[in-house]
Amino acid sequence: MNNPTIEIQEYSAKYQSKVVHLILQIQQQEYQISITGEDQPDLLEIETFYQKGSGNFWIALADEEVVGTIALLDLGEEQTALRKMFVAKNYRGRELQVSSRLLYQAFQWAKEKAVHDIYLGTTQQFVAAHRFYEKNGFVSVTREELPDAFPVMKVDSKFYHHTTPFA
Repeated sequence: MNNPTIEIQEYSAKYQSKVVHLILQIQQQEYQISITGEDQPDLLEIETFYQKGSGNFWIALADEEVVGTIALLDLGEEQTALRKMFVAKNYRGRELQVSSRLLYQAFQWAKEKAVHDIYLGTTQQFVAAHRFYEKNGFVSVTREELPDAFPVMKVDSKFYHHTTPFA
């Protein structure tokens, strides 16, 4: 790996298969979560599902290899859902800061789009992710506190809300 250059950029369709591969590999092999590509049809329509309104989808690239993803889904009413935050195992941690850079990109976008609330759902297994979200200003909320428009995935069991207004 030797300190690769990591570039954060908006998603484009030429990376679709690499995005799907990264996400499924992390979900299925690393965390043994019983979820398939068919359970996530949004991955096959990223442009029409995420890249509209206050939403967008970004990737982290290392030498044209997708090593991270993050998305904001527009929920309306100045609210978004943080979705599909995944970073390849070899690219996690403080040294390369891929997760932090992806989240910063999403926060900058939210600020530009006058988003006031960011919600997210995750699984109990992603303990390191819980710490990361909490360190970055997210607070745990119950499922009942989510906006009606929030799309709960069947594997989601822990939920967060970013309480700091961006606008």
